[in-house]
Amino acid sequence: MSSPAVRALAHVRGLHAEPGPDGLFDRTPITVAFHPDRLLADGRTVAEHLSAEGVYRSQFETGISNGGLGGDRDRWEQRMFPGAYTSPVGRPIYGALNLAGHRDGAAPRFGSCHLVLATAVSTRATFSHGDSVTEPTALGTASTFGAVWAALLRSVAEQGQALNLPAASPTAWVAALGAARSGPGRALDDYVEAQVHGGVRLPGDVTAVVADPSFAGTPFEPLLRRLGSALRWSPGFRLPPGEFPADLRGPSVPPLAASIARRHARPYLDAELIGRAAREHAADPDTLQLIKYLWHILVLRGHPA
Repeated sequence: MSSPAVRALAHVRGLHAEPGPDGLFDRTPITVAFHPDRLLADGRTVAEHLSAEGVYRSQFETGISNGGLGGDRDRWEQRMFPGAYTSPVGRPIYGALNLAGHRDGAAPRFGSCHLVLATAVSTRATFSHGDSVTEPTALGTASTFGAVWAALLRSVAEQGQALNLPAASPTAWVAALGAARSGPGRALDDYVEAQVHGGVRLPGDVTAVVADPSFAGTPFEPLLRRLGSALRWSPGFRLPPGEFPADLRGPSVPPLAASIARRHARPYLDAELIGRAAREHAADPDTLQLIKYLWHILVLRGHPA
């Protein structure tokens, strides 16, 4: 690992000394969500870049983001890892810890597909209870996860759920973590963020790629197959345009859903069609923001494909 990564890990380890439950990281992978069909500055898609270079690059290098970027992201990183990162190169890679075993990944907000990282990668990751945009105070590492774990249990006690997994008590929630999942978790805003230091290399750091089934049989499928040791399909999401509500992400979203479906003569929107629309409107940031909202609603309300 680089010196910035070492400094970042040391800083977070020094904040809280309490360990988490024994064996937690032996069975819980980090997932890194991505949209394989979004365009980079050079005109290639994310999947083409990953397949060709075998390196997952941070938002500072790709210039695309499904969250904060630029000054805000730099400020959040300086808050969490003071003085560790000063260059755009080598910044942390953001994912989430899939404690609940959600089949659509721990944080589907950030992409229709996700990489499942080898559990060994967790030893060079830091974690926060909630997204870094919220300026979380519960931080930890694989060996000092106690503060994050306590925050999760506190969330269950106070709100009746954590990681979008409801439970009557913290004990019941812990027991539910190991249960098999048949459908998507839809954890749009409720996750343990993972900041992976030292980079993510494919396929070495990746044990599987999980993709939305709308990419099956498209030119993206062979690209996705090259990224990890296995390609699996998530339950997927699809939603008729008439079922996109105006109260979740604003009144401009339903007309856009209807327009995209009509333009492509499709009875429903799915990840592949939303990605196609994103490429068509790559030069229009306002429409791209609305397309991002389409994906959020698809995660929250979409029917399994």
